Amino acid sequence: MKNIAVIGAGTMGNGIAHVFAQNGYQVNLIDISEDAIDKGIATITKNLDRLIAKERITESIKRDTLSNITAFTDTKKGVSNADLVIEAATENEVIKLKIFQLIDESAPKNAILATNTSSISITKIASVTSRPEKVIGMHFMNPVPIMKLVEIIRGYSTSDAVTKTIMEVSSKLNKIPLEVNDYPGFVANRILMPMINEAIETLYNGVAGVYEIDNVMKLGMGHPMGPLQLADFIGLDVCLSILQVMYDGFKNPKYAPCPLLVNMVQAGKLGSKSGEGFYDYAESRKAEKVSKQFV
Repeated sequence: MKNIAVIGAGTMGNGIAHVFAQNGYQVNLIDISEDAIDKGIATITKNLDRLIAKERITESIKRDTLSNITAFTDTKKGVSNADLVIEAATENEVIKLKIFQLIDESAPKNAILATNTSSISITKIASVTSRPEKVIGMHFMNPVPIMKLVEIIRGYSTSDAVTKTIMEVSSKLNKIPLEVNDYPGFVANRILMPMINEAIETLYNGVAGVYEIDNVMKLGMGHPMGPLQLADFIGLDVCLSILQVMYDGFKNPKYAPCPLLVNMVQAGKLGSKSGEGFYDYAESRKAEKVSKQFV
C-alpha cells in the first residue's frame, strides 16, 4: 500500500494527509475548490514548522512530506491510482453516500475505501458501493498529527483481511488503532458526546457558568480541556450532528441534543471556526494581533 487518496482538505483531511505523507506515502489530497486545498496545504506547512520548532522533525522531513502530497480538484482523477481512499468530508450522511458512490466507481477495484466519520453507520455507507467488504471506518482524532488514537470501525460486511490491513497501516503511522463495532457514535463519541451534552444542559439550567463548568472538569477530573471548550474546538454543528445520529439510532432520550446547543447552531455560533461559541474567539484573536504589535 503506497498510494493514498484523502478526500477533504479541511481540519481532519489535511491532518490525515499530513501523517501519511510524513510517513513516506504518496498522498493525493482532494477537495472541490483550489482555495480549500491551498488552506489545507498551508495548515500542513504550519504544523510541520511547529514540529521543527519543537525539534521533532528536520527541514528535510518537512520538504519530503510536502513533496509527497499532490493536490486534486477532480475526485475521479484523484482516486484513480489509490490503494486506500480515506473520505474526510463534512459529517453529513447524504454527502458521504454520494462521495462513496463516486469513489466506488472511480477507484481501482482492489482499493480499500475508508471513512473518517465520527458517528455515521459504516454499514450504511458500504451499502451504496459494490465492495462492502472493503469499506471500513478510520476515525482519527483531532489534531491528527498529535493524537495517537485511530478508532477502526468494522461494518457488517467488512472483511477480516481489510481490518487487519488497516490496523497495520495505522500502526505504521505511529498511531494506536483500536477495533470497535458499527453502532451509532462507536465508542469515542458514544461516551464523549453525552458528557458534552450534559455540560451544555448544566449551563442551560443555570447551575453554573461556562468558566465554572469547564474548570470543575479540568481541576477536579483531570481533563486537559473543559467540555464546553472542547465542544467549541470540535464544532457545535458537528456535536449536534453526532448527537442526532445517536438519538435517531438508539431512540433513547439521553442522547437528545440540549435545546441550547440547537439554538446556538441555528444562530451560526459554531465554536472556534465561526469565531464564537461558548467562548468568544474573535476577541481573543483581536487581542493576539494587538499584542504582536508590541513584541
